[in-house]
Amino acid sequence: MALTVSQVARLAKVSVRALHHYDEIGLLRPSERSEAGYRLYTQADLQRLQQVLFFRELGFPLEEIRRILGDPSFDLRSALLMQRQLLSERSARLDALLGAVDAALDALEKGTSMDQEKMFEAFGDFDPTKYEAEVKERWGDTEAYKESARRTARYTKQDWQRMKAELDRIQKELAELLGAGRAPTEAAAMDLAEAWRQHISQWFYPCSYVMHRGLAEMYVGDSRFTESIDRVRPGLARFTRDAIIANAERHGE
Repeated sequence: MALTVSQVARLAKVSVRALHHYDEIGLLRPSERSEAGYRLYTQADLQRLQQVLFFRELGFPLEEIRRILGDPSFDLRSALLMQRQLLSERSARLDALLGAVDAALDALEKGTSMDQEKMFEAFGDFDPTKYEAEVKERWGDTEAYKESARRTARYTKQDWQRMKAELDRIQKELAELLGAGRAPTEAAAMDLAEAWRQHISQWFYPCSYVMHRGLAEMYVGDSRFTESIDRVRPGLARFTRDAIIANAERHGE
C-alpha cells in the first residue's frame, strides 16, 4: 500500500520538508501519484529512503548518496554489508570510549587514579580532529574538504594508524636524504614528494600538483606545520616544500 508524504515522514521520523528536498534533487522521487496529484511512496521507495538514511548516518553528503544510488551497478545487498561493516567499526570505537568513561567513573568513585596510558588508550596515538574546527572554517566549502570528510568519517583507529605509518615512512626517507646532503631537486626526493601527493589522494581527496604546491607553501608558511615536520629533522619542512615544487615542475605543473 502506497503511503503519503506525511505518513512516510512519521514512519521514518524525517520532516516533510526533507522528503520534498529529496524529491527536488532527484534523490528520492515517489513512484506514484494519487488521483488528486499527491505524492505516494511505494515499498521500493521506502527501501531507497532507508538507504538514504543509512548513508546519511554514516556521514555521506546527499550528492554522493544520489550518485551511489543512481549507479547502474548499485547492489542493495553489497551496500547493506558495507554499511554494516562501517557501523560495526563505529560501534567498536564507541564501545572503547564507553569503557574508558566507565573506568574513569569507577576511579573517581573509588578515589583512585587511573593508569596514565589507559586514560587515553581509547583515543589512539593519532588525533585526526586536532585542527578540525579551523580546517572546516578555512576550507569547509571546498570539494576537497567535503571529500575528505566523507572518506575520514569511515576510518577506524587502525585506518588512522596505517595512514600515519605511511606518512611517517615518507617523512623519514625525506629526512634521510636531507641528512645525507642530497638536493630536493634530485629524483629520489621528487619521488618521495610524489608518494606524499598520492598518499593525500588515497586517504583524503584528489590532490593535484597545483594543490600539492599550495600545501607545500603552507608547510613553511604556517609555523605549526613547520614545527611538526621539523621535529622529524630540522629543516625538513623547507626541504619537503622544495621537493614538492620540483616534482610538480617535473610533471609540467
